[in-house]
Amino acid sequence: MHAKPFGLVFFPAFDWAISPTHPEREERLLYTRDQIVEEGLLDIPGIREYKPRLATVKDVERVHIGVPDIDSLITDAHLVSAGGAIAAAEAVVRREVDSAFALVRPPGHHAMRVVHGTRGFCTINIEAVMVAYLRRHHGIGKVAIVDTDVHHGDGTQDIFYHDPDTLFISFHQDGRTLYPGSGFTDEAGSPQALGTTINLPLPPGTTDEGLHYVLDNLILPVLDDFKPDIIINSAGQDNHYSDPLANMAITAQGYARLAEKLQADIAVLEGGYSIEAALPYVNTGIILAMAGLDYSKVIEPDIDRAPRGESEAAKAYVRQLVDKQYDLWRSRDRLSKEAIAKSGDFWQRRRGIYYDDSGINEHQTEKLRLCPDCRGYLTIASESEGNYLANKSAYIVVVPLHSCQKCRQDGRDAVLAAKKQGKYGYYFIQDQEKDLLENI
Repeated sequence: MHAKPFGLVFFPAFDWAISPTHPEREERLLYTRDQIVEEGLLDIPGIREYKPRLATVKDVERVHIGVPDIDSLITDAHLVSAGGAIAAAEAVVRREVDSAFALVRPPGHHAMRVVHGTRGFCTINIEAVMVAYLRRHHGIGKVAIVDTDVHHGDGTQDIFYHDPDTLFISFHQDGRTLYPGSGFTDEAGSPQALGTTINLPLPPGTTDEGLHYVLDNLILPVLDDFKPDIIINSAGQDNHYSDPLANMAITAQGYARLAEKLQADIAVLEGGYSIEAALPYVNTGIILAMAGLDYSKVIEPDIDRAPRGESEAAKAYVRQLVDKQYDLWRSRDRLSKEAIAKSGDFWQRRRGIYYDDSGINEHQTEKLRLCPDCRGYLTIASESEGNYLANKSAYIVVVPLHSCQKCRQDGRDAVLAAKKQGKYGYYFIQDQEKDLLENI
């Protein structure tokens, strides 16, 4: 038995957990590791294990602006988790393997661009740090991220909301019924990137049938149309029928078939908290599928617990959802032009962001310059308050890659003008072209 060239990276983070008894602890990966060893997967020719590397703070600062700084908000475990994803990506882009799976923790898809603390178990966004690394060091252009976690990947969405070269697709349990309460169909990207964020809020109890309807009739056709240079699976496994933190009904076979169809270049572990009943089987199925091996015998011992079908109403809802979002995708150019014309020179939004793990409320105002010659620049006014922290505030300017000289100068002028007014505690400019985060 030979596998397609396939890479694995493990990092269980023994010294990092939400709490000693919380599902987000090192056992999430230890049971999977035991299963993989027991099945002899690491002995199969073609499957290669890579050690994680240590990401640098600079790697993280390509994506995140920490208040007061990112270094004080993270641990070494976060840097190794991000470094594990980078190691998996390096193996793929160097063509040592066809695909790779980074089984790492802490997770990251709830971490947004601005970071005041930890939310949804996430402090830095592992996939986003990996993408920024690939773009800086390997010139990767168009990227597709398919988030298969049961919770909406609101952090990943936030980071790439203005980027037309990053397609973000998230299917998840409807945010009206589950944390973080977002991921609705009208969250589709800012005007210049409208349509490159696609959310698919699914009803609780969705089974393999519903998931694969979404995959076959929307996700795969959109990926084929977008033609990304690389496909990343933000591989949350808490859609499983036994997961204690959600209410979906996907099986290990459903996940494995998804991996086989998706053909992701890199998968990065996100959630999944049925530590013994689901993760060893789901992860084994995904590994076998990505390596081009038979996964048909990967079946949970309690498979009889899995729901056997969905209501006709649920099926109809999913069909309508897919039709609506596919229409959005096919109309994105027209809708983008209309949104740009309606917004004028600047697009703006205000929102509140809650850090459930840190007890912090953030209030944020975001303004995006809609430049006809480039992708403009972004200003973020951020203020946070918490039960045990002094209020923190920051004014941030983000200058994206390939910005014109006028926008680069206008962005710098904006942060200097804000500092002169003195309303905020910290002032930053993140210049992605220069690969530099400045504390002004």
